[in-house]
Amino acid sequence: MASHLSVEIGLVHFPGAQLAAIHGLEDLFSVADRMAAEHHQDERIYVACSQWEWPDAASAPQRLHGGRSTDRPTVLILPPRLGGPIAQLDAARYAPWLIEQHEAGTVLCSVCGGAFLLAESGLLDGRAATTHWAHADEFRRRYPSVKLDADSLVIDDGDVVSAGGLMAWVDLGLKLVDRFLGPTVMAKTARFMLADPPGREQRFYSAFSPNLAHGDAAVLKVQHWLQATGARDMTLLTLAAHAGLEERTFLRRFRKATGLTAIDYCQRLRVGKARELLQFGSMSVDMIAWEVGYGDPSAFRKVFGRVTGLAPSEYRRRFSIGQP
Repeated sequence: MASHLSVEIGLVHFPGAQLAAIHGLEDLFSVADRMAAEHHQDERIYVACSQWEWPDAASAPQRLHGGRSTDRPTVLILPPRLGGPIAQLDAARYAPWLIEQHEAGTVLCSVCGGAFLLAESGLLDGRAATTHWAHADEFRRRYPSVKLDADSLVIDDGDVVSAGGLMAWVDLGLKLVDRFLGPTVMAKTARFMLADPPGREQRFYSAFSPNLAHGDAAVLKVQHWLQATGARDMTLLTLAAHAGLEERTFLRRFRKATGLTAIDYCQRLRVGKARELLQFGSMSVDMIAWEVGYGDPSAFRKVFGRVTGLAPSEYRRRFSIGQP
């Protein structure tokens, strides 16, 4: 029986937000949703956008349209801002709402000047983030606790993702397509939009679409950490510690929330990164095995074949970008 999963991308209007980016992201996710319908046979994953706006100072942002009013968005995107950075007082109005959404499991993303709203919430303290290079000095002055890397186009920290300049919304959008719909749909979307596939310098996303809407905050925290680190540390002790749970309790709750054992989940994340390296690069299979955390290339080949049904070399032959 086919499974129907849904992902809602919330686009936030704030003073000076770039409308071209908001509408462009809607178009990008609409294309991705169509590509997913063509690609997925047994499991249909829907992606839709909603728009959010602050009606007045006395209330929280509300949906303008899109999505379902009973659900929170899977992702919230703070788009680029035309002109200079938003005033700190205006940014502070959004902080409680962003914190509330983040605590409920929503992934928060920013592009360009949108990073100032994200930083004002305190959710970037101690984390790496990026923004437009022209805003770097002002950003560092306001938020010295954030590890700003203005040279990076996109920085992914699992539950928080930031992108650089005005047009980096394309790279962010494709990364989110990659996360929820997989690298093949992402590549098809990029080709249709005549955009370069993102992630040449960092590939944290899996090739499968993990369940992030189960409501178990402790398990969700581990899922975001695994996505951000490529699941290189799969020890039960480490995973349970990140969840703040006793080991047996963690194993039970993780399987209940995700439908997978912790080991199988981690293996799928590693294979997801390997699929991207095979699809977009020329690194040898043995080198890819090491890159994704396997000391034994033969063990990697066995796991890859079990997850995908193909040997790594066959997967590359069939899906490598640029090959007939």
